[in-house]
Amino acid sequence: MKKILLPTDFSKNAWNAIDYALNFFKNEKCKFYLLNAYTPSFYRVDYMFGGPAQSAIPDIGVDLSLEGLEHAMERIKKEYKNPNHQFKALSAFNTLTDEVREVCEDKKIDMVVMGTQGASGAKEFFLGSNTIHVIRKASVPVLAVPTKYAFKEIKKVLLPTGYWSKYKSKEIAPLLDLVKTFGATLHVVHVVEEHDLTKVQMENKKHLERLLEGVPTVFKDITDDYMPNGLHTYIEKNAIGLIAMMNRKHSFLERLVLKQNVDAIGYHSAVPFLVLPDTAEISKIGNNEKYTLAH
Repeated sequence: MKKILLPTDFSKNAWNAIDYALNFFKNEKCKFYLLNAYTPSFYRVDYMFGGPAQSAIPDIGVDLSLEGLEHAMERIKKEYKNPNHQFKALSAFNTLTDEVREVCEDKKIDMVVMGTQGASGAKEFFLGSNTIHVIRKASVPVLAVPTKYAFKEIKKVLLPTGYWSKYKSKEIAPLLDLVKTFGATLHVVHVVEEHDLTKVQMENKKHLERLLEGVPTVFKDITDDYMPNGLHTYIEKNAIGLIAMMNRKHSFLERLVLKQNVDAIGYHSAVPFLVLPDTAEISKIGNNEKYTLAH
């Protein structure tokens, strides 16, 4: 049975992501954890002695969290009657990012599904959203669902790559699993901006081909556009239903200087995107690591 974490702030976008997840996994046995993490606008002195659970003063944040989860659970039970699915509500006095990480470890979560825009409705740079913070710290795949995007059967999945990583089979397995589940075709796309593939890139490509054996796959090099514009054009022309991205952990300094793949693609994405952890070593050229927008 898969274990899926559904963070929610009770916004329309969060509910849309829940709806997407329940349809996405409609044919699989799953246990869904509905999580609301809250922090007050300021920390009270009594929180220092054990948090709101130990406080003698009522905290409206607790009540709102529990009430919101209760309503969400009631709505799920009313609108979705799937015998394959089980549900459990979780309320936590914590930051969303930290709580997601802790729940993923404690409950052995297989995937996090969440929206890309929260209750505030703010449309600030994607890097500052809860979603990107969760993605960067999560040790499990994160499926992000754009605002108002309704579920539809996935026939084509896009994996952008620069062939600089020698992907680990365990980390790419969730992608292969969902491609097989939907009977979809995987489009592996490389945007060529400067030169042909190096020897190392060719070796990594052959390694990826071996990992994808048995999966309907289309390998495509795009040479007439730049990243990420080339990918957006490809997505539109080929009716891509899901983007999958391998996500590396960069240092704080590198994150300030370089835009990661998930930032460049995700901020403009009109379709859901699945971000998979990538801990494989990046190929090096000389003494410097080679970073591209698509690893």
